[in-house]
Amino acid sequence: MEKKKIQIGKKVKSFSLKDHNGQGFSLSEYQGKKKVLLSFHPLAWTAVCARQMQSLEKQKEAFDKFNTIAVGLSVDSVPCKSAWAKSLKIKQTRLLSDFWPHGGVAKSLGILRADGISERANILIDEQGKTVFVKIYPLGELPDIVEVMDVLKR
Repeated sequence: MEKKKIQIGKKVKSFSLKDHNGQGFSLSEYQGKKKVLLSFHPLAWTAVCARQMQSLEKQKEAFDKFNTIAVGLSVDSVPCKSAWAKSLKIKQTRLLSDFWPHGGVAKSLGILRADGISERANILIDEQGKTVFVKIYPLGELPDIVEVMDVLKR
């Protein structure tokens, strides 16, 4: 059976995960206040994933200007994400661990792969909790952050 990925206009069910600092992140905290970019990457410690998370970090001021918080998500554990964030010098972008239940958030959005990792994807959620942009990228392709910025500018 083909899994159904989240569609534009659909509400995203709230979730709570720990970030790379062990701090809680709950999607519902931002409802009515900010847009949220869920930037899924397959695994930490891989080159394309590193560049993807670094692009979020580099665009922090632009995201702030558009009242948006960008977070990186993968099925890696909190200690793994913590060491990785430190190695990448990620200081402002929260890297969330979708470790347990394994890939639970990715699965709820229809982007958990059969091999246990998430698709590489950007999912932009508006202040009302609805998706306004969904794009799945080939695993080896760096997502174009300009696409997301173009949606935020509208």
